[in-house]
Amino acid sequence: MGPHPAVAAVRAAVRRSLADLQPGARILVACSGGADSLALAAATAFEARRAGWIAGAITVDHGLQPGSAGRAAQVAELLRSLGLHPVEVATVTVNAGGGPEAAARRARYAALDAAADRLDARVVLLGHTRDDQAETVLLGLARGSGARSLAGMPARAPAASPDAGRAGQPVPDRYRRPLLGLDRIVTRDACAAAGLEVWEDPHNADPAYARVRVRRQVLPVMEQELGPGIAAALARTAELLRDDADALDAWADQAYADCTAAADTLAGTHAGPRADPLQVDRLIPLPAAVRRRVFRRAALGAGCPGTDLFARHLLALDALVTDWRGQVGVDLPGGIRACRRGGLISFARPPAAETGTPQRS
Repeated sequence: MGPHPAVAAVRAAVRRSLADLQPGARILVACSGGADSLALAAATAFEARRAGWIAGAITVDHGLQPGSAGRAAQVAELLRSLGLHPVEVATVTVNAGGGPEAAARRARYAALDAAADRLDARVVLLGHTRDDQAETVLLGLARGSGARSLAGMPARAPAASPDAGRAGQPVPDRYRRPLLGLDRIVTRDACAAAGLEVWEDPHNADPAYARVRVRRQVLPVMEQELGPGIAAALARTAELLRDDADALDAWADQAYADCTAAADTLAGTHAGPRADPLQVDRLIPLPAAVRRRVFRRAALGAGCPGTDLFARHLLALDALVTDWRGQVGVDLPGGIRACRRGGLISFARPPAAETGTPQRS
């Protein structure tokens, strides 16, 4: 008799996600003890034995709840009992800034990157499911996000920390999400069939969090009023948008290279020391979707934090090209100012004496 259908489905998803890895490759599973990541950990342990991979796990203690250290230790013991090695507990400090969810996410990914570097792990597996993808798309819609955000979570993603990796080598697909094609109920059934004790994080039932409200209130109402299959439809929308966003990003990469290469011959003293200037004449004919992506690249290159760079900033930058009326400049997050002079748009930190001067945008 074969495994339970849910167990087989999770194993097959892991197998597909890791099909390119050779025997001896090191894998880490990020596991909170919830059904999704626990089912993923069990399936990875099973598939690793068959494929000759070295599979370990890491559980992150955010320290946000009483008894979190003890809970993390119990999760680690359960992961060891599955045959995963090494298994580590990463204790992090969650600093305020950008909301508690975003702060916890930053701390978690920094810990995962550090563990992957230290253990020389080829990939880190995350237990996000199709339901998580649907929630991400709905939250993006509610916030008025663009195509990249509405594209949801990719099946593969690079290291989160810019300095991650060994010997300066980039890590383009460190994070993988094998379960994006499976519903959450499958992981719960897989854990039940395997007799695995699942830990329910109290935060996952706290309506103070927007994602919890989407999960427990919004999606059920949509299913009731519009019919079943909403989560799958939203996930399918994310997949289609990701293809579009990838194409636009590739176009923007080439456009950015063209704009900065042309600007190099005109830059003189206009360019800031931390970013390449952009030539206005090369920006004008670009479609708005591509031009704003070029601006985003330039702003990030100048030192703007990506988490604080919003659509309104990009619209103000776009006005330097499409609605130029002699604006003084555009102030951006991170103390960066964009100015148009001599046919160039440059990005730099103004001198200390100017930082208190209000700027028009």
